[in-house]
Amino acid sequence: MSSLQERESSWVLFCRTELVNEHKRVEFSYAPVDDMAWALESRVFTLRAGAQETYPVKKYGIFSKLLSTVYKKHEVQRRWGSSLVRNALAESPSGEYQHNLLVPLQQLVEAHIVFCTESAMGHTQEAHPECNARVPAILEGLQKAKLTPEFRHKEVIKIENYDPASADDIAAVHSKSYLRGMEMAMEKACEEGLIYVEGSGPTYATSSTFSESLRAAGAGMALVDSVVAASTMKREPPIGFALVRPPGHHAVPSGPMGFCIFGNIAIAARHAQRKHGLKKILIIDFDVHHGNGTNDAFYDDPDIYFLSTHQAGSYPGTGKIEDTGNGAGEGATLNLPLPGGSGDEAMSAIFHEVIVPAAQRFKPDLILVSAGR
Repeated sequence: MSSLQERESSWVLFCRTELVNEHKRVEFSYAPVDDMAWALESRVFTLRAGAQETYPVKKYGIFSKLLSTVYKKHEVQRRWGSSLVRNALAESPSGEYQHNLLVPLQQLVEAHIVFCTESAMGHTQEAHPECNARVPAILEGLQKAKLTPEFRHKEVIKIENYDPASADDIAAVHSKSYLRGMEMAMEKACEEGLIYVEGSGPTYATSSTFSESLRAAGAGMALVDSVVAASTMKREPPIGFALVRPPGHHAVPSGPMGFCIFGNIAIAARHAQRKHGLKKILIIDFDVHHGNGTNDAFYDDPDIYFLSTHQAGSYPGTGKIEDTGNGAGEGATLNLPLPGGSGDEAMSAIFHEVIVPAAQRFKPDLILVSAGR
């Protein structure tokens, strides 16, 4: 083990849990190793319930290796920098892609939210949790809350008639053999009505799954186009919201998984890089499940920072805190498995104490959020 002097600029992250008035309280914190007596014993706390669960620093060196790249001593800040999403977007030339915008640029500049939907009504299975009732139910809730264009007028814009993702767009994330396999599977789906496309797994497909999955991926790309275009004219562009299915964050580069067909958020990230020249993309995934597909797509990529909060031990069992990337991408993946029942306070602490500083350190050109599969 290196001397304490050699490690004085390294930081470690730890979690403590306790019962307060019969409620579980989870506290996250971080500190330089030279301030912790227990660090001298080569032990740190992990993001798991119970302060007695510890692991050697030497085995899980990510606590010093990863967090020393995220934080610097005395430089941890707790406030979003307003330029994070825009620091490179505002410098992009505005004329290169405005010709294919589906909404006039001035309307995008005036909007607060721009959104797309893909209900995928043909991609459904009776009594299945991932069915075609999901998107209409959410839209109904938004309407009841008066958050739709008819109530918000120019503040909220819906993009219609956007293009589906192309085979080339999908191949930027998924293997061409998988793409061909899904196309071939549609023939069987047309004959049988419903098939399973994940071997022994739960992911199903119908005759319309392929085309509707391309539309779901295309929605994210259209929103990237709109937000990037607006950012050339306005320091605070609108937020893009893709309300689509089939979901995507479990789909791995080589195939479907966990009800997911194509990695919608991953495809949007690659589109931002390939079409708009944005280099550094931050993806935040706060679903209860680990976004293993997005994780795998960018595990070797230093320019796409994938950050996931999820319940430890839940499906698909991936996303350990020691999984931090590989090769050039080491340190560009941050998995934060949380104990079941952590609740709002724990999530708030994670966002303020870990995610915000990590984002500020990474300085992304665009932030994408993967919410709810």
